[in-house]
Amino acid sequence: MEKPASALQSWSEPVGRAFDHLYILATVLFAVYSQLVMRWQVSAAGPLPPEFASKVGFIVSLLLNPWVISGLAATFLSGVAWMMAMTKFEISYAYPFIGLNFILVPAAGVLLFGEGMNATKLGGTALVVLGIVVIARS
Repeated sequence: MEKPASALQSWSEPVGRAFDHLYILATVLFAVYSQLVMRWQVSAAGPLPPEFASKVGFIVSLLLNPWVISGLAATFLSGVAWMMAMTKFEISYAYPFIGLNFILVPAAGVLLFGEGMNATKLGGTALVVLGIVVIARS
């Protein structure tokens, strides 16, 4: 005869599954951070120079910028978090959550950098949200 599941066991499984979703969330947040830092620092650096040697210097100065380094590190950490998520979820379930990047990055672009948002962009973003909801409920 099987023992009934203890209250702790029946409680810990949903909590553990919810905790597993933090890997997906970390993937998204690290990626969003990276995109925003890159946008900020590249904009602050000015336009790309036309001459090849100046372009190389421009890129090297960006690569040595501590903020850019943090953005590159965040991209790496996003990949690590994604690998961990792949140990917990099927890719067909987890990957649509990456669509949150297509919501959060443009929204932050509007709020932080004063970028424009028109009806077409807003409609596309709404479709991404709808897709995420449909996949998450399946």
